[in-house]
Amino acid sequence: MSVLISDFKNHVDNVITTKGWITNKRSSKGLVFIVLRDGSGFAQCVIDETNVDAESYEIAKSITQESSVEITGKIVMDERQMGGFELQADAVKLIHLAEEYPITNKPHGVEFLMDNRHLWLRAKRQWAIMKIRNQIIYSIHNFFQEEGFVQMDSPILTGNACEGTSTLFHLNFTTERLIAPKPDSCMVKQWRWRWVKFILLYLHSERKNQKPEDICLSFG
Repeated sequence: MSVLISDFKNHVDNVITTKGWITNKRSSKGLVFIVLRDGSGFAQCVIDETNVDAESYEIAKSITQESSVEITGKIVMDERQMGGFELQADAVKLIHLAEEYPITNKPHGVEFLMDNRHLWLRAKRQWAIMKIRNQIIYSIHNFFQEEGFVQMDSPILTGNACEGTSTLFHLNFTTERLIAPKPDSCMVKQWRWRWVKFILLYLHSERKNQKPEDICLSFG
């Protein structure tokens, strides 16, 4: 059974098998260092030419970024490494060799990254941001469920030409009149507002009290 990176702490000094994608790789004489990602976290894996068979070492040397692999080895505690653990490999098995990946481990412009947004989400910073956002939404939903509310998904306000600037939305938001030209511009404005307004607009989670005489609060 494959062990998740987030569970490495429960298998220190044990030989395990884990699967994931290559986030980064560097090599020196007789050694290959791989940063593996599996959706639960990141971990460094060390492939020593003297500890693995020739096929495993050749796979480790030739593997490309975002290729998927299965690595078997011993987990050791190392506070210098990400997560505090390191996997010392005994064997490397290739699952799928990825083609040339557009987002390399070098600086890229924002426009290029946004054009490859679906791939950029795999980066550590974006992954961490999405984890935080997920936890906020999860906590809000948990609160509503515990208070006896029922989730109902209403249509999201969109324009006929949302990618252009010809459509304007006139909204009465709290005490201010909001004009939102298009989705990306609206998102930029959200970051400039107070955090309360950012949460209200961005999370799209709306609360309506069950009693008509109560005040209605909106999170979306």
